[in-house]
Amino acid sequence: MAFGRSSRLDGRGASSFCSTTTIVVFVALCLVGVWMMTSSTVIPVEMSDTQSETSDKVAKSDSRSFENRSSDVAEDSTSGDGNDTENNVLNESSSASDKTAEVPVEKTEVKDPSKGSNDSKNELEDTSKTGTFSDVNGEGGGETIKEGGDVDQEIDTGDQADHQDQNIEDRSKEAENDDDTKKDRESEQDEVSDGGKNKDENNEGPVEEKLEQNGDKSTPQDFNRNKEGDQPKDTGGNEVFPSGAQSELLNETNTQNGAWSSQAAESKNEKEVQKLSSPDSQNFDSTWKLCNVTTGEDYIPCLDNVAAIKKLHFTGHYEHRERHCPEEPPTCLVPLPEGYRVPVRWPNSREKIWYNNVPHTKLAEVKGHQNWVKVSGEYINFPGGGTQFIHGALHYIDFIQESLPDIAWGKRSRVVLDVGSGVASFGGYLFDRDVLTMSFAPKDEHEAQVQFALERGIPAISAVMGTKRLPFPSKVFDVVHCARCRVPWHIEGGMLLLELNRLLRPGGYFVWSATPVYRTDPEDVGIWKAMTALTTSMCWEMVNKTSDELNQVGLAIYRKPIDNRCYEKRSEDDPRLCQESDDADAAWNVPLQACMHKVPLDSASHGRLWPEQWPQRLENVPHWLNNSQPGVYGKPAPEDFVADYEHWKRVVSKSYVGGMGINWSTVRNVMDMRSVYGGFAAALRDMKVWVMNIVSIDSPDTLPVIYERGLFGMYHDWCESFSTYPRTYDLLHADHLFSKIKKRCQLRAVVVEVDRITRPGGKLIVRDDVDTMSEIETMVKSMQWEIRLTYSKDNEGLLCAEKTMWRPKEVESSMP
Repeated sequence: MAFGRSSRLDGRGASSFCSTTTIVVFVALCLVGVWMMTSSTVIPVEMSDTQSETSDKVAKSDSRSFENRSSDVAEDSTSGDGNDTENNVLNESSSASDKTAEVPVEKTEVKDPSKGSNDSKNELEDTSKTGTFSDVNGEGGGETIKEGGDVDQEIDTGDQADHQDQNIEDRSKEAENDDDTKKDRESEQDEVSDGGKNKDENNEGPVEEKLEQNGDKSTPQDFNRNKEGDQPKDTGGNEVFPSGAQSELLNETNTQNGAWSSQAAESKNEKEVQKLSSPDSQNFDSTWKLCNVTTGEDYIPCLDNVAAIKKLHFTGHYEHRERHCPEEPPTCLVPLPEGYRVPVRWPNSREKIWYNNVPHTKLAEVKGHQNWVKVSGEYINFPGGGTQFIHGALHYIDFIQESLPDIAWGKRSRVVLDVGSGVASFGGYLFDRDVLTMSFAPKDEHEAQVQFALERGIPAISAVMGTKRLPFPSKVFDVVHCARCRVPWHIEGGMLLLELNRLLRPGGYFVWSATPVYRTDPEDVGIWKAMTALTTSMCWEMVNKTSDELNQVGLAIYRKPIDNRCYEKRSEDDPRLCQESDDADAAWNVPLQACMHKVPLDSASHGRLWPEQWPQRLENVPHWLNNSQPGVYGKPAPEDFVADYEHWKRVVSKSYVGGMGINWSTVRNVMDMRSVYGGFAAALRDMKVWVMNIVSIDSPDTLPVIYERGLFGMYHDWCESFSTYPRTYDLLHADHLFSKIKKRCQLRAVVVEVDRITRPGGKLIVRDDVDTMSEIETMVKSMQWEIRLTYSKDNEGLLCAEKTMWRPKEVESSMP
């Protein structure tokens, strides 16, 4: 009995103990849960100020996570692919409360207007992170970042690169199928924070980030691993935008002409400025149609103006091959050739291109026996020959230097003009000698010759030596070359050869390889005698005349004088010397004259001295720039030049190369649509690209500076179409161009021109004020371009967009 009772008592005691233990455990778990919730939850903006202490703890935790990435914010925000763009918000933070008043209103998106300004200020203080983008002086500004998904990492090799090309085509096909819903293609914004904030909780303060997502999402941990593995380490502050001493290089609203006049002021017969017509982005018409033109996918508006050409009374000077721009620039889109593919990459493209991209066979039929071009299955092949170098351009190039060692390709001679270049094999193989060649030929003189050159990745423009000066400054080319270029140099007082004399540097060489040099039939003999008399009267010295036994051709090499002594000793003033008032640098729509310009004797004039050898000339300040001359940005000209170069080296290395997600192995043909000193092109020197530097006719005339440093370019008016075929550039760079030209041009037409000359898969980089950037973004989106990145700070914006293969289905009802 006693045993049994004792057992019951022990049972009740055990039961009571278990109940007590259960209660204690339950309470402990509750306390742990409460503690976990309060320690990990970010305080929403609606909560009272009594919880600011917890918010402070969260902010400190965030700052510890990002304290080592403050200098990488801009780079991170501009890079990555679809797997990591979402997480770039982690690298952006709001500025301190004392900066709130400085942030422009237009950059602030307020989703909870009920909150007062004081509350917003407190919330900003409570939740700010130390990862704020900082300039060199440690000052931050209001920033907005948007990134498109599927951004390419910088991969240069094989299968991965080919996969990217296929992605471009796939994305473009999707865009074609989505034509009717293009206004809804923008991705929903994903707003992310450390503690999993909802959308309302993310609106803290005026500094914000928005990411447009098109790709897969990854965790912050994945993002960090991707960044460390795929991106180069940052060695300093990112230069998405400069600051401090460099800030004037970005915001050029007060740009001066400095020591240079503009091409518009220099040129005497410039076209009348087109009527101001700036589109209102609020009323923007996003309806696009295909151009209804006879030239179809090869349409060049200023060279295919059939109505204007029909009105010409005379075409004996190739007037029908010159520029005749329509009064109203076209706003239609050029179609793609059927079966168009992503172009073959350099250097393979020098030897072959896709037939469907330039589906023309006439040139192969006419020039195939001279090894110009041959059709082989789905490719068009280029054996590297030419009319005067059937056995290959490299042998011919070396033969020229053997004939005159002083030419010194790639050292003394860096910038060459090739007249009547055909498919530009001469310029294409001069790359192997570190020489940059500007090739030009008329459109359709030989079917698609310039288009072939550009598709191959070789610089070329459509132009003709007719009645007007070529769009280049005077005294800038080291060598001018003509291989059977079919130009009648000796007629009409030598007017065309005198134009070459204007372009050639004093002491530069003219290499002429043509039948009059080595054939003895009466016509050739007569031309040779006329050329000898003309070049003698021009004071050109024939330094060599020789024959190439392998190609069975001959060439003559002439040298332009370095001073005016020969001119003064001539018994007859024929050709006459130009008037002192004649500006040799004026080149936009200026008629040709049969006169010679004197060699400048003033050390402050460009062309007086020969540049230093390449590559030293790239970085050295041109000899005629001095401290008494104000530069474009307001500093003394030499300081301006150096500052511009340093600025673009930082921007290219820290933003464009490592931070844009651009696969530079796909980039070959580049255009700087508004070049100043050529700093952007110079910063790309080590890349396998060439850059066409454009100096607008209403900008300071700095093009001679660009040539002096061993680069090249031309004048242009962006109110008109550019003299190139459609789909010829891989990357267009526009630094504060659109905000300037929209004051006198129709911005919609300029963006259409950008679309025309950019290849599918090609990129557009725009740096401009936020309002203008927004207009451009709206337009390119309506053309189904993919927005890869938008970034803004202190009313300055950065946009990177990629052209797809989308084309509208509707065609214009009438021809322009």
